[in-house]
Formats: sequence, C-alpha cells, structure tokens
Amino acid sequence: MEHPYLFIVKFFELIGLGDFAHAYPHVVYSWVVMAVVIILAALAAKRIDMIPTKGQNFFEVIISGMEEFMVDLTGEEGRWFFPLIATVFVYIAGCNLVGLIPGFFPPTASINTTLSCALVVVVFTHVIGVKCHGVKYIKHFLGPIWWMSPIIFPIEVIGHLARILSLSFRLFGNMFGHELVLAILFMLAGAFFAPLPIMVMGIFVALVQAFVFFLLSIMYFSGAMEEAH
Repeated sequence: MEHPYLFIVKFFELIGLGDFAHAYPHVVYSWVVMAVVIILAALAAKRIDMIPTKGQNFFEVIISGMEEFMVDLTGEEGRWFFPLIATVFVYIAGCNLVGLIPGFFPPTASINTTLSCALVVVVFTHVIGVKCHGVKYIKHFLGPIWWMSPIIFPIEVIGHLARILSLSFRLFGNMFGHELVLAILFMLAGAFFAPLPIMVMGIFVALVQAFVFFLLSIMYFSGAMEEAH
C-alpha cells in the first residue's frame, strides 16, 4: 500500500536517501520510534527524587503496573526478564501509535517489523527454558509418555513455529487494516473530519494490540519456566 505522504521519507529524499526510505519506510519510522523512546527514557531517568514529580509518577505507575501484572502471572522468578518484555511492549505501542499522526507510517503495518518482534520473543522463550531447566528443557517437546515422543516432538516443534506466525500476523493484520481504512477515508472524505472517529478508535486498537502481544509473550515465557509434565 502506497502511503499518500510521509514526512520522514521526504526528509530522506532531501539528503539523498530517498530510494532507501521509499523501499523501507518501516525501518525509517522504527528509527523515529526508537529515538523517541530513548529520549523519553533518558528524561524520565535524568532526575529521580524521593518525592516524585508528575512525570516521574506517570512513568512509575506505568512501569510498576506492567511489572506487577507480569509477576502475578509468572511469579517472582520471572521478574528478571521484565526489561525485555517491557521494551517490546513500549516499542510496539509506540510503533502502533505513531501511525495515527498524519504523514507518519506505523512500522507494525509491515510484516518485517512484527516478524522481527515475534522472533525475539520466541527465541527468548527457549533461552528462558534452557536457563530454568538446562538440558531437561527438551522434555517440554517429548510429551508425558516416552513411547509417544516421536509423534509429540514434531507436533510441539510445529506448535512453537506457529507462535511466530500467530504473533506476527495478528499484529500486522490489525495495524495494516487500520492504516488501510485511514488511507481510504483520507482520500474519500478529506484529511481532518471523517477519519477522526477511526483515529480515536485507533488509539484503543494500538494499545490493545501491544497489550495482546505483551500478554502472549508472558504466557510463552511462563510456559517455558514450568516443569514439563
């Protein structure tokens, strides 16, 4: 889908990188999201006081709420991987929300972005499994009855590969569909009035999709930590 106008892409054209920006707008806007997230994180951590400011309170409520929600699902032993899953959530939420700004492209409307996030989660799931169980983690793929292992093992492998498709295509489909609807409304009804209800709903969709990715990732991590049955 060709976006009507992308500001950052136009900027890249001015500096002689227009071909790259047109071919990979999801990469360009991923850089924008990462820069914004890094700047906000630096500002939030620049000054931490015992008596928190409004900004510090805002970030503390979000981060502590996410952490406690995750710990309720995984237990205290899962707290160590919170930085990774929180980063994934913030990045995906930022990528989703940036598409609501006229002239900006949501990186998650590209399968390349969602697939890369899904690969990080699925690979790290097995890192957690090996860390928690060592070589015994292979039991998660063999089933409860040893003589059924030749049947269970390929089924489990396919199931874990399907997680990549599930995470990536769910997020990509929702964000691409929302972007397509916005583009049609822009062309049919003007740039301001008609798309506003869809854009308001888009904020809700963007946050829900980031939360779904966050929740499924936690469930995968929690499953890798459990003892095989």
